[in-house]
Amino acid sequence: MTRHTRSRLRLRYGATWRQTAPKPKGRRRAEAGFTLIELMVVIVIIGLLSTFVVLNVLPAQDTAMVEKARADVALLEQGVEMYRLDNLSYPTVEQGLDALVKAPAELASPERYRKDGYVRRLPMDPWGSPYQYVQPGEHGPFDIYSLGANRRLGGDGLDADVGNWDKAKN
Repeated sequence: MTRHTRSRLRLRYGATWRQTAPKPKGRRRAEAGFTLIELMVVIVIIGLLSTFVVLNVLPAQDTAMVEKARADVALLEQGVEMYRLDNLSYPTVEQGLDALVKAPAELASPERYRKDGYVRRLPMDPWGSPYQYVQPGEHGPFDIYSLGANRRLGGDGLDADVGNWDKAKN
């Protein structure tokens, strides 16, 4: 039996491919994965990038919340002024800002009230509280304001109240 015939018989009767395949030479098999140091370097780089993003994005979110409150206050202020033009008086404190969405029951001339109201819906401030309405106001004929992030009167920075009296920033 020749060598060639023996290898044919082995392949045909029970020899597996692994037994007949050549083994990898050198370090090929050892280089198939990543080392622990390579993985740690990648994790540190991802951590640094995420820290950079968090430090730059979070202050922008706080500023955006204050700007949204200013825009909402300006919208509500316009609604109150349109209400006054149509109904010849500002909504009372009892009627509140709800008078901008649906007609109060005690209107002297209900036919003057706009069919669709003066705003579609009353927004909540960015911190989840309703906007405050006072008539007569301390700063003008009426005050519309948000209590800010701390949800209390007064405050500084993000906790400061945002109201229609702050014309320089509105």
